[in-house]
Parts: sequence; structure tokens; C-alpha cells
Amino acid sequence: MQALAIAAAGMTAAANRLTASAERAAAASARDGDVDPVREAVERVTAKTDFEANVAVAKTADRMTGALLDLKV
Repeated sequence: MQALAIAAAGMTAAANRLTASAERAAAASARDGDVDPVREAVERVTAKTDFEANVAVAKTADRMTGALLDLKV
């Protein structure tokens, strides 16, 4: 189902953004950084929200698939 593939891609993208933000924040603190900590905090919250939204899409697609299979049986 295409919705599951899209949701999985969205979850991967959000996880990658979260990881990149955490790495930037860690590197900045190690070298008296040039990274804006507020911007990185917002990026992590946004990535988390994006991930949760994609999880909701995947769950909905799963329920819809289950409902369709129940109709055919």
C-alpha cells in the first residue's frame, strides 16, 4: 500500500533530521559552537512531531487495510 511506504519514508526523514540536529548540538557544545541551540531545539521538536504524524498515517493505513480485508472475507 502506497500510504505505508510514504509514512515509512516520512518516519525515516524525521529520524534523520532528529539525528542531524542532535549531532550538530553535540558538536557545537564540544567546540564552543556556532550553532543556535534554540533553532536546534525547535528542529528536534519539529522532527518528533513529523515522526508522530507519519506514525498516525501508518496506523490509519493499517486499519484501513484490515477493514478492507474483513469486507472481503
